[in-house]
Amino acid sequence: MEKLQRLTDAGFAALHGLRELRSLDVAECCLVSGRELAKVLEFPKGPPPHLTSLRLAYCSLLKVLKFPCLKRLSLSLLLELTDTGLVAVARGCPSLEHLALSHCSRLSDRGWDQAVNFWKRLQHLNLSSCNQLTEQTLVSIRKACRQLTVLDVSMCQGISVAAVRHFQAQLPHVTCVQSRFVGGADLAMSL
Repeated sequence: MEKLQRLTDAGFAALHGLRELRSLDVAECCLVSGRELAKVLEFPKGPPPHLTSLRLAYCSLLKVLKFPCLKRLSLSLLLELTDTGLVAVARGCPSLEHLALSHCSRLSDRGWDQAVNFWKRLQHLNLSSCNQLTEQTLVSIRKACRQLTVLDVSMCQGISVAAVRHFQAQLPHVTCVQSRFVGGADLAMSL
């Protein structure tokens, strides 16, 4: 369903009752409301038991529900996502292994400090261009996410190269840290 920008609640309703749904990509389906998403994905006994991947990128009208078995979630470019929303996502989706939050510019260290404790299974985390985050977020991630192997903090202006190096030294099992242009590095000078 990716990039169906004109998809409305009425069209989305056709998905209701798909108990075997494993993956749903509604990226850029901006006219689908959180209420309709709830109707489609909620069943008398909770969300589809097999849903493991959900992508909501660019979808400002959607809200995340409780998906305790969800393993992959992309909320990239949800400019309205706040610390309060992040904590709600963490509580509702504690089984996440892959999380993408790039360009969620309203997230701060305070929200991460609260949310990260719910994500003990997190392995891949994309925080690129989350400009309010600082090295304090790296400290919170280091303490809580012991299974993390991939981290992207590229273009996070509040995170320094030194903080990234310290993070890597503390967690040698993190095999890939993307940190291009951290600390507000001048892109023209770096190219």
